[in-house]
Amino acid sequence: MEEAEMQLKVKKVTDKFTESLYVLANEPSVALFRLQEHVRRSLPELAQHKSDMQSWEEQSQGAIYTVEYACSAIKSMADSSVYFKSIDSLLKHSIAMKEQLSAAQGRSTSAPQSKNPPGTS
Repeated sequence: MEEAEMQLKVKKVTDKFTESLYVLANEPSVALFRLQEHVRRSLPELAQHKSDMQSWEEQSQGAIYTVEYACSAIKSMADSSVYFKSIDSLLKHSIAMKEQLSAAQGRSTSAPQSKNPPGTS
Protein backbone atom coordinates (compact mmCIF):
# COMPACT_ATOMS: atom_id res chain seq x y z
CA MET A 1 0.00 0.00 0.00
CA GLU A 2 2.82 2.25 0.63
CA GLU A 3 3.99 1.78 -2.88
CA ALA A 4 0.60 2.70 -4.36
CA GLU A 5 0.42 5.72 -2.13
CA MET A 6 3.93 6.70 -3.11
CA GLN A 7 3.11 6.28 -6.80
CA LEU A 8 0.02 8.47 -6.37
CA LYS A 9 2.09 11.18 -4.68
CA VAL A 10 4.77 10.93 -7.36
CA LYS A 11 2.10 11.14 -10.06
CA LYS A 12 0.61 14.25 -8.41
CA VAL A 13 4.04 15.87 -8.14
CA THR A 14 4.94 15.05 -11.73
CA ASP A 15 1.54 16.26 -12.98
CA LYS A 16 1.93 19.53 -11.10
CA PHE A 17 5.51 19.88 -12.35
CA THR A 18 4.42 19.13 -15.95
CA GLU A 19 1.56 21.63 -15.65
CA SER A 20 3.94 24.27 -14.30
CA LEU A 21 6.40 23.65 -17.15
CA TYR A 22 3.56 23.81 -19.66
CA VAL A 23 2.34 27.15 -18.26
CA LEU A 24 5.86 28.56 -18.17
CA ALA A 25 6.58 27.39 -21.71
CA ASN A 26 3.32 28.79 -23.09
CA GLU A 27 3.21 32.00 -21.06
CA PRO A 28 5.24 34.03 -23.60
CA SER A 29 3.06 32.83 -26.47
CA VAL A 30 -0.09 33.63 -24.52
CA ALA A 31 1.30 37.07 -23.73
CA LEU A 32 2.20 37.63 -27.38
CA PHE A 33 -1.24 36.39 -28.43
CA ARG A 34 -2.87 38.85 -26.03
CA LEU A 35 -0.67 41.67 -27.37
CA GLN A 36 -1.56 40.75 -30.93
CA GLU A 37 -5.24 40.63 -30.02
CA HIS A 38 -5.00 44.04 -28.35
CA VAL A 39 -3.18 45.57 -31.33
CA ARG A 40 -5.76 44.20 -33.77
CA ARG A 41 -8.57 45.71 -31.75
CA SER A 42 -7.01 49.09 -31.04
CA LEU A 43 -5.04 49.71 -34.26
CA PRO A 44 -7.97 50.89 -36.42
CA GLU A 45 -9.03 53.35 -33.72
CA LEU A 46 -5.46 54.59 -33.30
CA ALA A 47 -5.12 55.00 -37.07
CA GLN A 48 -8.33 57.04 -37.13
CA HIS A 49 -7.07 59.22 -34.27
CA LYS A 50 -3.82 59.77 -36.14
CA SER A 51 -5.72 60.77 -39.27
CA ASP A 52 -7.92 63.14 -37.26
CA MET A 53 -4.89 64.70 -35.59
CA GLN A 54 -3.20 65.25 -38.96
CA SER A 55 -6.34 66.89 -40.28
CA TRP A 56 -6.58 69.14 -37.22
CA GLU A 57 -2.90 70.00 -37.57
CA GLU A 58 -3.44 71.06 -41.19
CA GLN A 59 -6.44 73.17 -40.21
CA SER A 60 -4.46 74.71 -37.35
CA GLN A 61 -1.54 75.51 -39.64
CA GLY A 62 -3.97 77.18 -42.06
CA ALA A 63 -5.49 79.23 -39.26
CA ILE A 64 -2.06 80.21 -37.95
CA TYR A 65 -1.01 81.31 -41.44
CA THR A 66 -4.19 83.36 -41.78
CA VAL A 67 -3.65 85.06 -38.41
CA GLU A 68 0.00 85.80 -39.19
CA TYR A 69 -0.99 87.23 -42.57
CA ALA A 70 -3.66 89.42 -40.96
CA CYS A 71 -1.18 90.62 -38.31
CA SER A 72 1.37 91.56 -40.94
CA ALA A 73 -1.33 93.39 -42.93
CA ILE A 74 -2.37 95.36 -39.84
CA LYS A 75 1.26 96.17 -39.05
CA SER A 76 1.86 97.39 -42.59
CA MET A 77 -1.31 99.51 -42.35
CA ALA A 78 -0.04 101.04 -39.11
CA ASP A 79 3.31 101.70 -40.76
CA SER A 80 1.58 103.40 -43.69
CA SER A 81 -0.18 105.98 -41.49
CA VAL A 82 2.58 108.46 -42.42
CA TYR A 83 1.61 108.11 -46.07
CA PHE A 84 -2.09 108.50 -45.32
CA LYS A 85 -1.38 111.68 -43.35
CA SER A 86 0.61 113.02 -46.29
CA ILE A 87 -2.21 112.16 -48.69
CA ASP A 88 -4.70 113.82 -46.35
CA SER A 89 -2.70 117.04 -46.21
CA LEU A 90 -2.25 117.04 -50.01
CA LEU A 91 -6.00 116.53 -50.50
CA LYS A 92 -6.79 119.37 -48.10
CA HIS A 93 -4.30 121.58 -49.93
CA SER A 94 -5.80 120.71 -53.33
CA ILE A 95 -9.34 121.39 -52.03
CA ALA A 96 -8.19 124.78 -50.77
CA MET A 97 -6.54 125.53 -54.12
CA LYS A 98 -9.73 124.49 -55.95
CA GLU A 99 -11.78 126.78 -53.73
CA GLN A 100 -9.36 129.64 -54.41
CA LEU A 101 -9.58 129.00 -58.16
CA SER A 102 -13.36 128.81 -58.00
CA ALA A 103 -13.47 132.07 -56.01
CA ALA A 104 -11.09 133.73 -58.46
CA GLN A 105 -13.17 132.55 -61.42
CA GLY A 106 -16.31 133.76 -59.71
CA ARG A 107 -14.80 137.23 -59.24
CA SER A 108 -13.46 137.39 -62.77
CA THR A 109 -16.81 136.46 -64.32
CA SER A 110 -18.77 138.75 -62.05
CA ALA A 111 -16.40 141.73 -62.53
CA PRO A 112 -17.22 142.42 -66.21
CA GLN A 113 -20.93 142.25 -65.49
CA SER A 114 -20.69 144.93 -62.81
CA LYS A 115 -18.93 147.31 -65.23
CA ASN A 116 -21.68 147.05 -67.81
CA PRO A 117 -25.15 147.06 -66.31
CA PRO A 118 -27.59 144.80 -68.08
CA GLY A 119 -29.46 146.33 -70.93
CA THR A 120 -26.83 149.03 -71.58
CA SER A 121 -24.53 147.89 -74.26
